[in-house]
Amino acid sequence: MGRRVYIEKEECIGCGTCEEICPEVFRLNEEEGYAEVIEPEGGPEELIEEAIDACPAECIHWEE
Repeated sequence: MGRRVYIEKEECIGCGTCEEICPEVFRLNEEEGYAEVIEPEGGPEELIEEAIDACPAECIHWEE
């Protein structure tokens, strides 16, 4: 794939939208109150893009 997805944890509001859209890549850490990337280099890019676009905090990004 060549690029990795990451979450700016300090910006994340813990809404869980990314996990709902792409659970193969994102997981909500309820104890910490933010989402985590569990598969930074894997998963369907179209669903990752959908999660990026749907994130209300705009804290999910690609890293080249």
